[in-house]
Amino acid sequence: MEYKEMHNWSPASWRDKPIVQQPTYPDAQALAEVERTLHKYPPLVFAGEIRSLRDDLASVSRGEAFLLQGGDCAESFIEFNAGKIKSTFQLLLQMAVVLTFAGSCPVVKIGRIAGQFAKPRSADTEAVDGVELPSYRGDIINDIEFTASARTPDPQRLLSAYHQSSATQNLLRAFASGGLADLNQVHRWNMGFVSQSPQHEKYETLATQIEQSLAFMRACGIHSSNTPQLKETSVYTSHEALLLNYEQALTRQDSLTGGWYDCSAHMLWIGDRTRQPDHAHVEFLRGVHNPIGIKVGPSTGTDDLRRLLEILNPGNTAGRITLIARMGAEKILDKLPPLVRAVEEMGAQVVWSSDPMHGNTIKAGNGYKTRNVEAILREMKGFFEVHQAEGSYAGGVHFEMTGSDVTECIGGAYQITEEGLSARYQTQCDPRLNADQSLELAFLIADTLKVARRQR
Repeated sequence: MEYKEMHNWSPASWRDKPIVQQPTYPDAQALAEVERTLHKYPPLVFAGEIRSLRDDLASVSRGEAFLLQGGDCAESFIEFNAGKIKSTFQLLLQMAVVLTFAGSCPVVKIGRIAGQFAKPRSADTEAVDGVELPSYRGDIINDIEFTASARTPDPQRLLSAYHQSSATQNLLRAFASGGLADLNQVHRWNMGFVSQSPQHEKYETLATQIEQSLAFMRACGIHSSNTPQLKETSVYTSHEALLLNYEQALTRQDSLTGGWYDCSAHMLWIGDRTRQPDHAHVEFLRGVHNPIGIKVGPSTGTDDLRRLLEILNPGNTAGRITLIARMGAEKILDKLPPLVRAVEEMGAQVVWSSDPMHGNTIKAGNGYKTRNVEAILREMKGFFEVHQAEGSYAGGVHFEMTGSDVTECIGGAYQITEEGLSARYQTQCDPRLNADQSLELAFLIADTLKVARRQR
């Protein structure tokens, strides 16, 4: 790696720093034993794969590709099955086909999957009917059931998360190389969406153009049986590096380069609640050579962002940093431009990506936490507008989404209403776009992406 020498860093140096958003385990010895066990397990991903993702993200930072990152808000032990993994994989590929065609560029696909178990919370405890218990922090830590035993952090859950992540990784690799990623097959999935969409005519036009391109390629003798690129793909994995006991246990030193890699995922990100420059999460991530995402919210100042870039990417390595803007539809046009300018003035090589989900969470009249598709779309449009005005590249999108037919976000072409949220509201944490809403947004982004790339 081209990083400058790391001073006073080790996989355990974060333990000497202040830390937030961590559970309190009642048995420290049991936790330590689980960490030792995890450290003996095989890595979930490999240093070579991580370097390949860094190279792909470097292409995005130069405006030569586009980033699509998405998946569950929080993975679940109970809902773990092959069908759910397949639906997430399928949805990522469907969206990528639309964006690839619109932008005439490669799309780097990263799932929020195979490790996205831990969740930050606004409070350490929650109260129900006068009973106060620890907050649910994700299946890797405790259980969503509101009982004292379920909410007690259990270190054995780290092992369960590892084994589920391992099985998920194996299945994703099989899907990526075993025919499920065949471009013609993925397009047929899109055609099914188009035929049912309320905006049928608009989507049909783009779908028809894709079909004509595929037909032309077949006529030229380019098809899946003789061109591996048409039937295979790469889907990388990512999650928030929140539970550092887990992350450290899966950190390995690469035998080829000597660099340290967190082998729990290809990409890790640091959240808006844990990006303090002198705290544990930044300390841990500064030393691993994975691509790193930084959530950038409305409270992020330009000085804070500069400091984080200096700490996490001192060598200004392309592909190392993805800045994930999550401002909210009402704040994006005001809060994002100063940050974009600060990065440009530094000459920092970064990927800018839009997370239009987290800043647009509301509570419906019936008490359900939800997000409005129209607000999500407004924030994404604002994101592209800001980068166009500043002369920088709007390089990606980051969604909480699922391939399942849930009713958690309102609005969109299918007009899920507040009253309809209860039909299939299944998330264990934040509301997700369902498959139709996600693909609808991909088609809508396509128009903006096409214009943005013409202007480069």
